[in-house]
Amino acid sequence: MRFVRWIFFLVLLIALPAAAQADDTTQRLDELGGDFCPDSDFTCITLTVPLDHFDESNTETLDVVFGVLPATGERYGAFVTSTGGPGSTGLAYADNYSSYFDPAVMEHYDIVFFDQRGMGQSGGLTCPAAVAMYYQTDARPVTPEGEAAYIEAARTFAQDCFVEMGEPAILPYLNTDQAVEDLEAFRETMGYDELYLYGESYGTQYVQTYAAAHPDRVGMLIVDGVVDLTLTGEEFYRQQAQAFSDVLTATLNACNADPACAADFGGDAAAFYDDLAAELLASPVTVDFPLPSGETEVRPVGVSELETSAGGNVYGRGGRAFFLRVLAAAYRGDLVPLLRMAYSLYLLDPTTLEVIPDESYSDAMYYAVDCTDYLFYEGTPEERAESFLRAGDDVDASTPRLSNIFYTDFPCAFWGASGVAERPAPLTGEGYTTFVLVSSTDPATPYGNGVSVFNALEDAYLIVDDGGPHVLFGRGDLCPDTAITNFMIDGITPDARQFVCDNGQQVIRPYTPLNPINAGEFESGVQFMRALEDEINALPEYYNWDVWTTTSIGCPYGGRFTFEATDDGEAFTFADCILFNGAVMNGDGEYIWGETFALNVNVTGDVSADLEYVRDEAAEMYTVIGTFNGETVEVIP
Repeated sequence: MRFVRWIFFLVLLIALPAAAQADDTTQRLDELGGDFCPDSDFTCITLTVPLDHFDESNTETLDVVFGVLPATGERYGAFVTSTGGPGSTGLAYADNYSSYFDPAVMEHYDIVFFDQRGMGQSGGLTCPAAVAMYYQTDARPVTPEGEAAYIEAARTFAQDCFVEMGEPAILPYLNTDQAVEDLEAFRETMGYDELYLYGESYGTQYVQTYAAAHPDRVGMLIVDGVVDLTLTGEEFYRQQAQAFSDVLTATLNACNADPACAADFGGDAAAFYDDLAAELLASPVTVDFPLPSGETEVRPVGVSELETSAGGNVYGRGGRAFFLRVLAAAYRGDLVPLLRMAYSLYLLDPTTLEVIPDESYSDAMYYAVDCTDYLFYEGTPEERAESFLRAGDDVDASTPRLSNIFYTDFPCAFWGASGVAERPAPLTGEGYTTFVLVSSTDPATPYGNGVSVFNALEDAYLIVDDGGPHVLFGRGDLCPDTAITNFMIDGITPDARQFVCDNGQQVIRPYTPLNPINAGEFESGVQFMRALEDEINALPEYYNWDVWTTTSIGCPYGGRFTFEATDDGEAFTFADCILFNGAVMNGDGEYIWGETFALNVNVTGDVSADLEYVRDEAAEMYTVIGTFNGETVEVIP
């Protein structure tokens, strides 16, 4: 699981002395009873809105929460972000996302995030237990038996999720059409003439819907990772399944073209992936999973774990490289990293297998919105499921990898609320400027979606990242950020209507080769400590860590590794931790964000060492001092 008129620059010059002040926003928020959002610099207000905006006879209401960070200087407008999913809670991302905005945007725009109706502080509907059970289903609809199991899993999930949510009667009113009217109510309440809208992924669906309903209230539009709303659900998921397959294939081929990566697969990562997928589809295997207590527990690994890990990591260059390393460990015979990765994506505690609460996202709300925004076939639930399966037959036959993505919305066949059959007309964007941001290797919102939307717009700019991630804006890439900021602040337009950001056309970040399994293979203390940092970063629980929850995990060959948050970074503790076979480590470390990564360990066993390691992140240099197998180590740049 997203801008100002051509005359914006002239308006800015003419009207600048009368521009609104931040004090106006602060005063209005105070009048509305605003207070700081939890753990945030934003001020939250709660609006009571109609449950059904389109039926005046329905007097029921619900509450929707918006967060506002007033402009620090002269205000040009309100910049609203609609996050992805559907199912994400915008307020959970508000401070992090806005920290990447250009300071000029923060100075001249009120920054607005919100929890869409039903989500987070606006309802909090979730069903994590039902979700975790459903996502671990290994059934695939490629045989009659597989289809029957798949139907039963989807039916059970829909029923269990509904009960776990508390059987809410508001499900039919959680669609995007209703939700954008909540934003319009917010605009009216705050007194904004126009909204400057940014949508990412599903958020592009949201802001396009708002723009179509209220075109005279849009000052500027950014759609990033674009959904083409003219497509039916079936058409969209056909394209998405193909895109996931294509991006995974590009990832595997990028590995084959990298000598270090290819060497970790005996030359062909793609062939190994296909062989492993076929093996796990035929029958799950078991592994001895390490626990923090030092014991192990027998756990199953099936095709669901492989496909979840692959699909969950092809969204960007970093995740693709990380997945390749996890897959390379499987090639070497170790499936535990793959299982670790799947657990982190399932949101399961790897020790207890209990569901880890996620306050930032709700899969229940994903289905609540998607199953009412789109109609997936007609008839009884069983007839709809049959139509879904038959539509997927040729997808399974023609899509070599991750074809199961086509069935993402399969539970909609059994969802209580009914979807909408008619698709909207293409958005023309008349009267305001739109920036369309796309990537050639976007698996979730395929490249063609964005191009189709761009071609229908009257005043638009298409920004392409060749080989890039799912969404682009505010992720540290100056190419799209500068173009958009220049327009928002000074009304400066790009030189061309379409242009490609020069990011080297790389599909994956540089690959980190696997380290030796056995500690005795390390020839120096420097090699050992560099490998130790690599292995910490390669632990899926740490890679996907929420940063705030103190976490202890079992090291691969015994012992415990703990990581926890500090005021300015992270702290590590090793307790008889064996990351490399034959090396028992005790000690600690810390990562001060943006500054240094430090480790201090004592090692016994096949390796004897006392080593201090510090990597200066800014200078890209490291020091290692101490002893390794009786030899003095002193590497100081």
